[in-house]
Amino acid sequence: MNVILVVSDTFRYDHLGCYGNGWISTPSLDAFAGKSVIFDRAYAASFPTVPHRHDIQAGKYTFTYSGWAPLPPNEIVLPQILRQTGCVTQLIADTPHILANAFNYDRGFDGWDWIRGQEGERYMTSPREVKLPCDPRKLRYGAARVTQYLREVSLRHSESDYFVARTMLRAAKWLEHNYDQHSKFYLHVDTFDPHEPWDPPRWYTNMYDPSYTGEEVIYPVYGPCDYLTEAELKHMRALYAGEVTMVDRWVGILLQKVEDLGLFKTTAVIFTSDHGFYHGEHGLVGKSIISTMAEGSCPLYEEVARVPLIIYLPDAKGGRRCQALVQPPDLTTSILELLGAKDPNTTQGKSLIPLLRGEDTAWRDFAVTSPSIIHGPVSGQRITVTSQNWALICRGQIEDALRDNPGRQMNFERLEKRAGRVENELYSLQKDPGQQSNVFKDERDEAQKLHSKLVDFLASVGTKEEHIKYWRELG
Repeated sequence: MNVILVVSDTFRYDHLGCYGNGWISTPSLDAFAGKSVIFDRAYAASFPTVPHRHDIQAGKYTFTYSGWAPLPPNEIVLPQILRQTGCVTQLIADTPHILANAFNYDRGFDGWDWIRGQEGERYMTSPREVKLPCDPRKLRYGAARVTQYLREVSLRHSESDYFVARTMLRAAKWLEHNYDQHSKFYLHVDTFDPHEPWDPPRWYTNMYDPSYTGEEVIYPVYGPCDYLTEAELKHMRALYAGEVTMVDRWVGILLQKVEDLGLFKTTAVIFTSDHGFYHGEHGLVGKSIISTMAEGSCPLYEEVARVPLIIYLPDAKGGRRCQALVQPPDLTTSILELLGAKDPNTTQGKSLIPLLRGEDTAWRDFAVTSPSIIHGPVSGQRITVTSQNWALICRGQIEDALRDNPGRQMNFERLEKRAGRVENELYSLQKDPGQQSNVFKDERDEAQKLHSKLVDFLASVGTKEEHIKYWRELG
């Protein structure tokens, strides 16, 4: 058995046809879903980009002890374990944050291939002058990051020069050279698209907003979306939708290569993402709150916390849907089982293999999604606890955390001024799937049940008391 894992950054689950979307074209992934198992209730665990990859590498809920940081040198990681079984491992990525600045997420792989230049990574120094697509005040980080990004993409001449295309073509080429050379392999393909900046070829954007003539806000300032006009917000959605369709096209080319090489007979293929993005839902854009002096986490509603997860297994019946609450550490445990590797007793996930094969198996009754909690809830961090019927967005004991970290008081005050007071929220996902009506005060008993599960969970995965203490009480 071989395994191919494709991670597409910031790919909203509800922008795929197989998850019910009716206005965005995603024929390749929809066809792939037709012969795979679609997980309808997959949720991110550690948030956002780098913590998510840490979860997959370690098979753990790493938000409880780590943050946006390099891969710890003492962490036992997935490719390291697989290599001990004779499995050949390869990473192909254009996601910059896991490789730039000595973050070392290539550690343990037999080979790795980094497609440079995404999101303004330090790569090219020319051309010196570029034309910004909009007022720089509308851009996250101002002009600097988009200016650098536009340098990186200045040499593009055709669609095959775009990052997702280059990444999937490199992966297809690796398969051509390796598919029959090893007894088994693990290929991790990591593309940053459809993460912003959004600049797909014009024909993709024209599928969704052909008559627009205004500024293109390709990397919007995160937070309340009231600085965007309705036309700009609509076009922002079209830019993202164009990126989604482009990702679908090039992932489809990789999947076709898998088909051409006959690998679907012997290879499990996984498509997933790390989190979603707000496009005006809940009055927000982005996935965090940024003001002049402070940055913190937005509430992790369904649009961001829930992720696509589609898994093909050669001996599993395709076209089925699974309602189990699954998370990234489960992928690690599953990959170990598929490739015949012994779990080192450090992972915290559950194997998805019984679910893939349609077996009746006991499963968790809640999922936990969170940014890092190692610094306390002093940047507005909230933990989302999701059950089959409810979603609790839990506020930590901010007053205690500020007392212990007085230097963060000013930033927290700026954050609240920008985003509003941090409160507990509870939503009935059956009655209110859009999470518009906070019923925390009316359904406090339900909130308390989920909160108790959260505290027990944090303890069960070995979270230090110095981090748990700010979450023990439901304010």
